[in-house]
Amino acid sequence: MITVIAGIAMLGVLVFVHELGHFCVAKLSGVKVLKFSLGFGPKLLSKTWGETEYLICAIPLGGYVLMLGEGNGDQGEKAELTAEEKKFSFAEKPLSRRLAIVAAGPLMNLILPFLILPISYLVGVQLPSYYDQPPCVGYTVAESEAAAIGFIGGDCIQQINGEDVLSWNDANKALLGSAGEPLVFTVERQGRLYEFTLPEENGSLEGLQALGLLPRQAARIGGMAEDMPAEQAGLQVGDRIVQIGQDEVASWYALKPLIQSVGETTVPVVVERDGERLTFSLTPQQRDDEGAFLLGIAPLTETVEMKFGFIDAVREGASRAVELIELTLVFIQKLFTGNVSAKNIGGPITVVQVAGQAAQADLAAILSVLAFISIQLGILNLLPIPILDGGHIFFYCCEMVFRRPLSMWAREVAQQIGLVLLVLLMVLAFYNDLARLWP
Repeated sequence: MITVIAGIAMLGVLVFVHELGHFCVAKLSGVKVLKFSLGFGPKLLSKTWGETEYLICAIPLGGYVLMLGEGNGDQGEKAELTAEEKKFSFAEKPLSRRLAIVAAGPLMNLILPFLILPISYLVGVQLPSYYDQPPCVGYTVAESEAAAIGFIGGDCIQQINGEDVLSWNDANKALLGSAGEPLVFTVERQGRLYEFTLPEENGSLEGLQALGLLPRQAARIGGMAEDMPAEQAGLQVGDRIVQIGQDEVASWYALKPLIQSVGETTVPVVVERDGERLTFSLTPQQRDDEGAFLLGIAPLTETVEMKFGFIDAVREGASRAVELIELTLVFIQKLFTGNVSAKNIGGPITVVQVAGQAAQADLAAILSVLAFISIQLGILNLLPIPILDGGHIFFYCCEMVFRRPLSMWAREVAQQIGLVLLVLLMVLAFYNDLARLWP
């Protein structure tokens, strides 16, 4: 429940920023704003200040700014207004001002990351320690795409499709840029170079780990389940497991097969704690007849904190914002060309989940997720789909070319088509969300 509430709150912030863009530019342009709403549907709270009614409504999946002389309502574009009222009508404003008002919402969403990401670099961002390390494989997941083409633990990726990659971050960027294409990996193994090729239908969109390539991971405990063998025996978070029975433990990935081979037998487990080696007796536990044997431990993901001074934080934040915009545009382009599956489209449930999880982390995580979702919201609204801001911008561009506005009938038909497309997109997004929850 906390995740849902936090996620909705973060989504509300982004909707507020979007609508605030429309609102402020409308006010600066001399347009009367009738309503400023967060959410749709039945109103929960309402307060009128000046000429504007401010609302919070029951469905927290968007919002709107209603202006005099806009749309088809009783104070819309077709309404009979007095000469005085026409001075404050959206429809009576020059094309440049109408265009600016409509574009202001998504542009605010695109500007926001440039303002908040530098703050995350000022306070310090936590990144996995392997983030800037060479992309050397610690473990290849059995029956994964990577395992199928020959990757093994210890391989170090040198190039992807001829592009040099110096870190895991570089490799993941290269994978996204090559989504929907065959992937050719140049790999160094024990001093020799090899090439492995993945066909164009692959899971590269989600990075190396989605392909089955995992970074090096020490067998260090990051968390323990209650009433499980590890906790009962006295192991602690931070312990590094170095031996189970007579077998040395080289990495976290070696633990599972060793534990399964032990079964329900009590074995000595040697851990390293504060420079000392301690031995405990553990009996792996099986939760059900067909389940795996477990100790009740989770790995410790080692992180590094990156913190910058003001000027460097601004530069890093702006660079990250540009990078996120580029990645989003690449994703959309590959989605429309069919190089990326529509299964990758996420809906409100996914957005709320991601935002809610970030909201329970640190400030840097909250700001990073806000920036990422804000960029997607801004770019989505700029798509030339009638009923979205981008559709209205398209109408105004047509008006600019033909020197007259499109007829009300043409715009209504286009908006009905846009509404159908948007509903279909939302149905697909909800389906994908539910499929992720219950695969």
